[in-house]
Amino acid sequence: MCRKYEVVQGQKGVPIKAWTCDVAFEQAAKQQLLNIAQLPFVYKWLAVMPDVHLGKGATIGSVVPTIDCVIPAAVGVDIGCGMMACKTSLTASDLPENLGGIRSAIEQAVPHGRSARARKGRDKGAWGDIPHDVACAWRSLATVFDQLQEKHAVLKQTNNVNHLGTLGTGNHFIEVCLDEKDSVWFMLHSGSRGVGNRIGTHFIELAKKEMERWQIQLPDRDLAYLPEGSELFADYMQSVEWAQNYARINREVMMQRVIQAVQKVLHRTFEAHVEAVNCHHNYVNREHHYGNDVWVTRKGAVSAKEGQLGIIPGSMGAKSFIVRGKGNPESFHSCSHGAGRVMSRTQAKKVVTLAEHLAATQGVECRKDEAVIDETPAAYKPIDKVMAAQSDLIEVVYTLKQIVCVKG
Repeated sequence: MCRKYEVVQGQKGVPIKAWTCDVAFEQAAKQQLLNIAQLPFVYKWLAVMPDVHLGKGATIGSVVPTIDCVIPAAVGVDIGCGMMACKTSLTASDLPENLGGIRSAIEQAVPHGRSARARKGRDKGAWGDIPHDVACAWRSLATVFDQLQEKHAVLKQTNNVNHLGTLGTGNHFIEVCLDEKDSVWFMLHSGSRGVGNRIGTHFIELAKKEMERWQIQLPDRDLAYLPEGSELFADYMQSVEWAQNYARINREVMMQRVIQAVQKVLHRTFEAHVEAVNCHHNYVNREHHYGNDVWVTRKGAVSAKEGQLGIIPGSMGAKSFIVRGKGNPESFHSCSHGAGRVMSRTQAKKVVTLAEHLAATQGVECRKDEAVIDETPAAYKPIDKVMAAQSDLIEVVYTLKQIVCVKG
């Protein structure tokens, strides 16, 4: 029987409480967490989720509570990245036997694929002419973005409105799933796209320059921080809040387009928000824990307050879960954001064969070519073990199995 968490304690800094029973916890990730734990403004302890793995600067699957400071690299560059899921009034019997048409319709409705780095020809993951629904959604974001551009001119040359309502690449996806009672769900994973990436990288570099200016030595340069009360801190928090709003709206726009696409294929309307969840898993938020107001940065972690619904996806061939938080104070009311990688993308492409990927995704209407092997199920931790390791953080409400998966 596992203890509910493992305590890792370095020679310096706060303890690390890790919900990693029976799941991989790589030494490099532990060292990265020990570096973070040394920072003098970390509050109480670090909470580590079972999907933990090495990140850049800060560890993916970590919850970092801080007093009077925020670490931009701990929030990361995919600010507000998260999940949205909607239960529909459809059941499996309402879907066609061949799901290729549904996948094709979703792929046509939502741009996906090449990243903001694409320079030759139109980026197929971005809009050319901005559709009416995207333009309408952008209006709620435009005023504050204009303010941000005035302060930080580097944000002017970004993919912003042309990425709103688009999926992206990597581990971002759109899925059609079935729950235990064969109800149809739509689920998707994306964040603040090109403009969020630019905000993140910009303020990470500014924080590093501040550390140099103040001659502050850190265990890792990527742990550069911004102190509350400074002008840069205020600018960063305004930018992060905007990017988190962008990410939430981005998911809402895509979800509506997915619903409309499936309605066209089925030649019928249906109720599409019987239940709905929209949650971040890369973000920072002001919260009250153990008698103090603190900044809680969740990098690859989901808020799991008592009664709060969240989403924990598996890989593209595994189960996913709609969960309800138990409000465990020791995890700072958090749970994992997914299964967590056990292989880098490069390693997965070297180790996993196309035949193995085909077998792992059998029964799922999805891409089955070598370009998506870095996202194959074998590249991720077993989702059942990840869920078992955090049974005191969440309870499962629905278990979902994907039948269609769209990736960039």
